[in-house]
Amino acid sequence: MQNNFPLSPKQQNLPNQRWLIYPEQPEITKQLAKTLEISPLIAQTLINRDISTIEQAQAFLDPESIKLPLPIEEFPDLDISLNLLQTTISQEQKIAICGDYDADGMTSTALLLRALKHLGAKVDYAIPSRMQEGYGINQRIVEEFHQEGVSLILTVDNGIAAYEPIARARELGVNVIITDHHDIPPKLPPAHAILNPKLISETSPYRSVAGVGVAYVLAVSLAQRLGKTQGLIKPLLELFTLGTIADLAPLTGVNRRLVKRGLQYLPHSQLPGVQALIQVSGVQAKEEGRGKKEEGRGKREEGTYEEGRGKKEDGTHKEGRGKREEGNQKSLKPDDIGFRLGPRINAVGRIADPQIV
Repeated sequence: MQNNFPLSPKQQNLPNQRWLIYPEQPEITKQLAKTLEISPLIAQTLINRDISTIEQAQAFLDPESIKLPLPIEEFPDLDISLNLLQTTISQEQKIAICGDYDADGMTSTALLLRALKHLGAKVDYAIPSRMQEGYGINQRIVEEFHQEGVSLILTVDNGIAAYEPIARARELGVNVIITDHHDIPPKLPPAHAILNPKLISETSPYRSVAGVGVAYVLAVSLAQRLGKTQGLIKPLLELFTLGTIADLAPLTGVNRRLVKRGLQYLPHSQLPGVQALIQVSGVQAKEEGRGKKEEGRGKREEGTYEEGRGKKEDGTHKEGRGKREEGNQKSLKPDDIGFRLGPRINAVGRIADPQIV
């Protein structure tokens, strides 16, 4: 039936072209579809996302196939950071974390706090008030840390632009490691070490990590160096997943690989805060359609950085292997975090003081 209603003036002013249609690439589409055994429609969709090689498509569709380089090969200051943390922990000196009040910053803070306590560190934290102080480490926090006898300050999801507070910490004799993912300023702060994906190669799979991703790299690398990954990796992956998706980090590279696992772990989380958050949000885990494909991947370690190199540590991989072999397992979806869990975490910094939560 033809619609004979006249167009409104607003409708008449709409541009003639409302959609940008990507050009078809039949040869590449055919190659992807045949090699990966997928439909041509999915192959064309991948091409529309700038995924045009077999390797790129394989990594996107099967994140477990991504072979991660060791972070110490990617982050120039990671070895310095690990040495500094090892010394501070072994000498029983105090470490303090300065976080941020959004979901990325709070999950980063929780992740490093949990990891460092697990590794035997004396550690505390501070998160500035959004309403009263604004973003990032400041002079007050630095002075308070110094008065409390802090030997090492770790910033998470902030610090890359905090030249004056970091300089003040150095004047006071406090060591500083910056972990951040924000844009690089013209003048870097005088920290002992800076971990920021914007400072590494644009082709690195770690390039797209959020603040919680940098914190995860540091925590897991330190745990592996100290030989204390047992029972630690799974909760860190859960926090990594929450912060990565809530901060809208691209789900490519290391993010895609680790988030897939984290989404599987979250419905069974042993973290009381995460359990409560899932319950109050009314989120329901859903079965994955590709669960059985992972049965043959049992020899890789969960969430650590020798995964593509054949090594494994006792206990870490075994935690999750059995469940995957049962077939399709229940998993959260990115939308569950992006629209239900993440906003609730972000709300803390907007309506209250995240330091007391």
